[in-house]
Amino acid sequence: MTPPTRPPFRIAAAAAHFTRDLDFDLERIGVVVSHARDAGVKLLALPDGALGGYLTDLRPDDPAAVDLPPALEPNGDAVRSVIALAEEMVVCLGYCERGPGGELYNAAVALCGDGILGRHRKVHHPAGVAKLFTPGCGFTAFDTPVGRLGMLIDHDKTFPESARALALDGATTIACLSAWPTSLTNRAPRMAQDRQARLFDLYDQSRAAENQVLWLSANQSGRSGALHFLGRAKVVGPGGEILARTWSKGGLAVAEVDPCAMVDAARAVLHHLEERRPGAYS
Repeated sequence: MTPPTRPPFRIAAAAAHFTRDLDFDLERIGVVVSHARDAGVKLLALPDGALGGYLTDLRPDDPAAVDLPPALEPNGDAVRSVIALAEEMVVCLGYCERGPGGELYNAAVALCGDGILGRHRKVHHPAGVAKLFTPGCGFTAFDTPVGRLGMLIDHDKTFPESARALALDGATTIACLSAWPTSLTNRAPRMAQDRQARLFDLYDQSRAAENQVLWLSANQSGRSGALHFLGRAKVVGPGGEILARTWSKGGLAVAEVDPCAMVDAARAVLHHLEERRPGAYS
């Protein structure tokens, strides 16, 4: 079925700092949503840990003693509060989710004033975090008022298969929600020279270009314990071009887009998904 046409609209990715204080986080989400609404934004990506913050170190000596974010219910009061703030806007954000058996997931939710639109549980956890969270089991796109959308959580984007699975499931826009810090092992004198800053940008542009999709990259900013988050939120076009960005401090990267038209134009001559040869990859 051909997706319905709609006029161009604005999308945004946020760089912002969030904490363990849920009241503070909800107030900050309200401010960011308000600024996005004033800018005419219809789709907003907030960082991972927007409710409850993220970890304070990725190399814990004792995983049992880690200061974990608050474990939230997937349909609990905090998530319902964001639904009320979102109104007509589609908002994606990350948080720590308590599973039905008490297990913890690094999770993301997409919502609007009408309720929950889609969910994702982070599949790929770096070594220092793998003992803290239960991994998710897949990648699924879903329909929203602004088109078919997929979500990833920071380390997921390191793996090309993650974004490819969402593109194959029909996502024309992918929101990657991150709490991505500077390098812990090879600190650079300036953030622009940092190895993790380079990789963060490289993955954003590569995943957008190889799948020919729109890409929203939201990230935490500021410091949390041993972690210094990069910020560097951005909107990337289906050719890998950066359409809007922030730098290390908080802010909104806003771009006006027509997702279906932009994706169709990118795939008009070279259609990466159709040109795949899966039988040759094993």
